[in-house]
Amino acid sequence: MKTDLIIIGAGPGGYRAAEYAAKNGLQVVIAEAEEVGGTCLNCGCIPTKTFCHHAELIDNLQKTESNGLKGLQFDVDFPAIVARKQQVVNQLRAGIETLLSQPGISLVRGKARFKDDHTVIIGEGEYTATNIIIATGSVPSLPPFISPSSILTSTELLNIDHVPRRLCIVGAGVIGMEFASAFSSFGSQVTVIEFLKECLPPMDSDLAKRLRKTLEKRGVDFFMQSTVKGINGNAVIFERKGKELTIEADAILIATGRRPRTEGLNLAAIGIELTPKGAIPVDKNFRVIRKSPSLGGFKGSPSIYAIGDVNGLQMLAHAATFQGFRAVNNILGKADNIDFTVMPSAVFTHPELAGVGPTEDQLKMSTDGNYICKKSYYRANGKALAMDSTDGMVKLLADADGRIVACHVMGAHAADIVQEVTALIHCRATLNDLAETIHIHPTLAEVLHDAVS
Repeated sequence: MKTDLIIIGAGPGGYRAAEYAAKNGLQVVIAEAEEVGGTCLNCGCIPTKTFCHHAELIDNLQKTESNGLKGLQFDVDFPAIVARKQQVVNQLRAGIETLLSQPGISLVRGKARFKDDHTVIIGEGEYTATNIIIATGSVPSLPPFISPSSILTSTELLNIDHVPRRLCIVGAGVIGMEFASAFSSFGSQVTVIEFLKECLPPMDSDLAKRLRKTLEKRGVDFFMQSTVKGINGNAVIFERKGKELTIEADAILIATGRRPRTEGLNLAAIGIELTPKGAIPVDKNFRVIRKSPSLGGFKGSPSIYAIGDVNGLQMLAHAATFQGFRAVNNILGKADNIDFTVMPSAVFTHPELAGVGPTEDQLKMSTDGNYICKKSYYRANGKALAMDSTDGMVKLLADADGRIVACHVMGAHAADIVQEVTALIHCRATLNDLAETIHIHPTLAEVLHDAVS
């Protein structure tokens, strides 16, 4: 079969690229070996956020008496929570399958592998296209000394049928912190072991520390600057400050990140060599970069692209989506103004933590301290007080001329607040522009205006 575009992988990068390409007149074949929706829908963003939503409901119910609701009692029906999580996943999955059945798109089930620059074998079929996009996502990354049979990854924990009495989480990144927050609310005694000095290393360190302290008050135990040496049955053995310690748990989650999924693609057939971290190298338009013997170096392929987690640049679902738009625009010869340096991200703990742009620590190093930092606090915000959500802080950062370059927030609806600032940064707005922008009262977003007024 001949077509204009083949996309390998039907996650957020792949299926949105297919939709966009079809709307622009291309005939698309999209291959998927498992369920449509990729990591995000099936074992990542959506199911974890469903858990986080239920956990937040539980946290709020525990404050009913202080909010004037006396005598309320409830039990956590965890199988019902898991069932609703799966219902949400199934509903969204059905929507994606409908999207991929529209004219111009052919969904082909099966594993895909390259035959040459323009030919992909999917299952037993052979497909040829002018352009190919690799969007195969990622898989959990496990330390080499850990046997998969003795632990859980995020995929298994999302499908567990009970709340572990004792849950040990190795890794205090986004995955580890979200599960720590949720399962603590569900009733687990949660312990987190982290190699680094602070949790969530890509995020603002001040706010990350505040979030960790908040979770500690809720009963989560943290062992920072600790090195896991091994797992023996239900015991995690680790070293901290020169001492060997052991934590026993009923369930052990390894949340040490994810790595690009490239197995089985036969990338050698098209001359692609992976980076030291196992990713497919790409240029600014997400064309794959491969060795060119005739040029004595490397060059971008004019017809093969890699988007999303598989290129290892920004392992976020929304990053994959917009990388797909850029790749299709490049295929169509269309220019765009997508700025991949302005990439918001969020951690859906309770409370949330979100950010866009460089952290204050990064600005200190890159500008020799020549920047502006404005802060405000949820405890002074009327809506936060009314919501009983006063645990929060905003950090707004600008360059020496007042142009907004970053925002980091810990608190209720932090992701929504950061999204406003993402638009401001994209439009090169200044602190004064924000100060002159009317905000609805009372809203949480007024914390931004408070920071500059």
